[in-house]
Formats: sequence, C-alpha cells, structure tokens
Amino acid sequence: MKKPKWVIEKEQSKRASAAETVWLFGLHAVRDALLNPRRERLRLVVTLNAQSKLEDAIAASGMEPEVSDPRKFAAPIDPDSVHQGAALEAKPLDWGSLDDVALGGDRGDKAGPARLLLLDRVTDPHNVGAILRSSEVFGALAVIGVQRHSAPETGALAKTASGALERQPYLRVRNLADTMGRLKEMGYLVLGLAGEAETSIEEALEGKRDRPVALVLGAEGPGLRERTRETCDALVRIDAAGGFGSLNVSNAAAVALYAARGQLRS
Repeated sequence: MKKPKWVIEKEQSKRASAAETVWLFGLHAVRDALLNPRRERLRLVVTLNAQSKLEDAIAASGMEPEVSDPRKFAAPIDPDSVHQGAALEAKPLDWGSLDDVALGGDRGDKAGPARLLLLDRVTDPHNVGAILRSSEVFGALAVIGVQRHSAPETGALAKTASGALERQPYLRVRNLADTMGRLKEMGYLVLGLAGEAETSIEEALEGKRDRPVALVLGAEGPGLRERTRETCDALVRIDAAGGFGSLNVSNAAAVALYAARGQLRS
C-alpha cells in the first residue's frame, strides 16, 4: 500500500532534522556550548590562541580540537564571520515540547509567575539572538518563533545571544495562533504588542501580575499578522515619549519583559 504524501513528507522532514548540524562560532558562543551538557558536539576547530583561551572549557567537554592556521581557518563558515579563532559543529538543541517549557517543569532559579516571548515572523538572527539574551536576563521561560518564518539556530544567532542560546529555550512551532490558543488553555494571558494600541502593558496587567503572561511581538515593518492580532487577549503598547518613534524589535522585547515583570513572592 502506497504511503500518503503527507506521511512521506513528514518522514523526509524527520530524517533531514536528524542530519541537521549547526556551526557555532566566537569565543563566548563556543565556550558556552562546550560547557552545556545538553549540547551534542561533533567537531571543534580552533586556532592556537583560541585554544589557550578555551582550555578549561575544552577539557571539560572532553573534545579533541583541530588546531587550524588562522589564515586558512578550516571550519566551513563564512570567511567574513567574526569567529575569533573558534568554531564548533553541533546538533541543534532540543528543549522539548511547548507544554514542557510553558508549564515550567524546570524553572531553575526563575522566581515569580511565568513569562514567555512569542515572535511572529521575526527572521533576523541578530534580533532573535538579542531577544534571547534579554529573555534570559529578565527571567522569561522561553522564546518561541514560527518554524518556517523565524530565524533558525545559526552561528550568527548564537554569537549575538552571547551564550544565552545554551541556557534560554528557543522553540519553533508550526502554527503561532494555535500555540497562542494552547497557552490560553494553560492559563496564560496573551498580549500582542502594537504601537497603535490604546492600552499600555502596565494597564493591561493591573491586578493580573500574578498570572502567567505571553508577550507577542511582530516583525519590524509589518508587525503582527491579522490572525495573530485576533488571537491575542489584548493589544498593548509600550509607553514612550510622544512622537519619538518606535523601538527595534529586540529592544521592544527587553522593555516589554521589564514592563510585564511579575510580582515576586516574598
């Protein structure tokens, strides 16, 4: 019996994902990946100078590095990349399911009610890397993007995240609106950021800071898609000085997380 087309495509996608690897580069990104027990590491290329700077992390990882001439760096990455003499081939991280992350199965030292960031077609890896960094700083549980229209895990993203990629869950889901609906079922208040919104984040959270909150940000320019807007519990804005302009999406994410911080338990 012939397999349906969707079954074949799913199997092909699964095989492609299993074979996928990513090259991380830069001293911070490589060091944190070497020290991350969740990271499956395959190949490490370093210059002598980088090897000395990463000596402890290399020893902890148990890897045998390939020492490369800095003038003919052996890793297959963009020659214009600021790799600082260190590149690591690894498997993308697996943070588990949406439910695992959003329900806070392992919150570590993150105090207070849960906060999540959802990205509606934010494709620039530098923006996503910066958002991951802010997400870690402000104690968010995860950053969630769209599978086909968000920045994948890349060396550029990891370098901008400056190590946060190894500690801050980054999930990519098939359908953002469905994910928002699932979060609502879990008790999340889902707020979409829109410059024209009449309500500020602080106003929307008045008396509700003890609830788990998901903040949804759109790509610069187009903003949130229509279905995303319709699925939000409310649209909110970041209060700013009148007529000053708008924030870059990564800056907006940081400010929004700060504005939405929960009431810490004493």
